[in-house]
Amino acid sequence: MIGCYDFCGHYEWTFEWLNKLGGHELVKAYWDEAIHRDSQAHASKLIGEKGFEGMQEYWGPTLADEGAVYERTMTDDVFRIDMHECPSKGFLLRNGLDQYKDYCDHCVGWIGPLMKESGFVIDHEHNHCGQCWWEMRRKDDTTPASEAGALSGHHDVRLRPDWKSPHTDHYERATDPDDKTAFS
Repeated sequence: MIGCYDFCGHYEWTFEWLNKLGGHELVKAYWDEAIHRDSQAHASKLIGEKGFEGMQEYWGPTLADEGAVYERTMTDDVFRIDMHECPSKGFLLRNGLDQYKDYCDHCVGWIGPLMKESGFVIDHEHNHCGQCWWEMRRKDDTTPASEAGALSGHHDVRLRPDWKSPHTDHYERATDPDDKTAFS
């Protein structure tokens, strides 16, 4: 049996193998079908049926089980995650594994379609250093993403001195990994 952290290296390698085999669209199909619709079908059910409460139920135990260093913030209108230390990206960085061009995209690759089907949109940024933030809102809520510290206070990952990176990907009201803009 493969260990949890070893899985991350194989997972990332699989993304690149699929990319070489069939291009970006095949990778996106894998994220949607194999992760969203298969391995994380329980997340789709929880979030589809319970909305923000389902997000709380899903990400609480899941992120804790993975060993993430994170904070969650929930209001009546938004569910936010501040990821201070992503265990899977951290594993890749610590071990010099860099096969696929943007490993972090797989999260939006499966969570985006799930949110779209459940009636939500995502504001998100990841800095390629194992840190990111997510805000999920109902699709008819046009509230922009919060300013740093406004929603999650001192837990906001954007307040960390090491948040800035040479390459940060940004998503606004997104449900597809191709909805991103990258900025330096």
